Amino acid sequence: MQIYNSETRKKEEFIPHVAGKVKMYTCGPTVYHYAHIGNLRTYICEDVLEKYLRFAGYDVQRIMNITDVGHLTSDGDTGDDKMLKGAKREHKTVMEIADFYTKAFFADAAALNIKTPEIVEPATSCIDDFIKVIGVLKEKGYAYEAGGNVYFDTSKLESYYRFGDFTGDDLEVAVRDDVTEDGNKRNKTDFVLWFTKSKFDSQELKWPSPFGTGYPGWHIECSCIGMKHAGDYLDIHCGGVDNAFPHHTNEIAQSEAYLGHKWCGYWFHVHHLNTDTGKMSKSKGEFLTVSLLKEKGYDPVAYRFFCLGSHYRNSLMFTWENLDNAVTSYNKLIGRIARLIPDAHGDVDEEKAKELLKGFTAALDNDLNTSLAITALYDVLKAECSAATKLFAIEKMDSVLSLSLIEHAKASLSAPGENDVPDEVKALLEERKAARSEKNFALADEIRDKIAALGYEVRETREGTIVKRIGG
Repeated sequence: MQIYNSETRKKEEFIPHVAGKVKMYTCGPTVYHYAHIGNLRTYICEDVLEKYLRFAGYDVQRIMNITDVGHLTSDGDTGDDKMLKGAKREHKTVMEIADFYTKAFFADAAALNIKTPEIVEPATSCIDDFIKVIGVLKEKGYAYEAGGNVYFDTSKLESYYRFGDFTGDDLEVAVRDDVTEDGNKRNKTDFVLWFTKSKFDSQELKWPSPFGTGYPGWHIECSCIGMKHAGDYLDIHCGGVDNAFPHHTNEIAQSEAYLGHKWCGYWFHVHHLNTDTGKMSKSKGEFLTVSLLKEKGYDPVAYRFFCLGSHYRNSLMFTWENLDNAVTSYNKLIGRIARLIPDAHGDVDEEKAKELLKGFTAALDNDLNTSLAITALYDVLKAECSAATKLFAIEKMDSVLSLSLIEHAKASLSAPGENDVPDEVKALLEERKAARSEKNFALADEIRDKIAALGYEVRETREGTIVKRIGG
């Protein structure tokens, strides 16, 4: 398998530290609000990577953190604490916010067929680990106290910038709105390992430490949680490309200073989901969530299909029209698979199935090219072989793609027919279809309510629009 390593900026053969075993770390959510679908694109791609590594025969240990303290509104060391900001917004405690949005994140992930990692660790459960590592960094001369906080001293490193798209200019004051001056730092690239009350006296979560009562910085959390569960070496570290600097850069700095050797073999970064106004972000108000997709009648797995149609290292443009096109393609794919099911009798030709899977594995071995993997799926549908063999190969592919292909192809065969629906409801369905095509979702929702008043439920599914009697 060839994978693009963001640190070396080239595709490399993937060779784990221990043969046959993969230790994989993925940056988890900061649980102060719902994840938007741009965040979730990253988790979809990471999910495919994990599942393909398992498909290829590796024993995978995947670790994910939950950031419930320490992440400021700047990815540097400035701004408000995101968790405290969420608590103030909703008039709850920080831990109530963390609990609610952690559950919401995993519910959204489940709707997108994203597997929960075996190890999920909240930052607040690892305070002793953070204090231990910070203490060692101080002893080694890599950390210093100033203004009540503990900072990592980047001047002690032979090389700080490990991802080539970033330089010191990215941390210049006023270059970005979220960068302000911290007079305690010896160097502008230094970063906080431990905050004390000198930073935020109003901080709700604080712990005693040898450095003063306070709380950890965001960057130290991922390093410590990764080392706690994976030991001294990680094979692959994943996250969104916006985490490469400064977050992942700082992780490398502190981890390798602590360990005394290279920490992670490969860095896997998923690029942005964009809208017509630029990168999707909560701060811009472009807050598209899984719940919003559902409210507008979209099945979340259609969004997963949309994401897999593009390479993870390419920015992806989200528009409702692009999503509609993905829904149409997905529904046609489900229809073609459904037509195989009645003829899927007899034995599977396993040798032929292996041949059918070659294009699929070649695509994913080539830097996880999911777009070509889906093309290989269509090639199976066109192959000269039995329906049973095709379905067997498709099921194998879907163990990685997780698009519920056969499950929903079977469901489509039992979907209600048009003759079961009254003419009045059919007319409203046509009006709703026209409203949706014109992006008039408010009108479409009104029409759906009218259909409900007539006793029928309308849903947009992987198989298309389905209407059935309520309670039927």
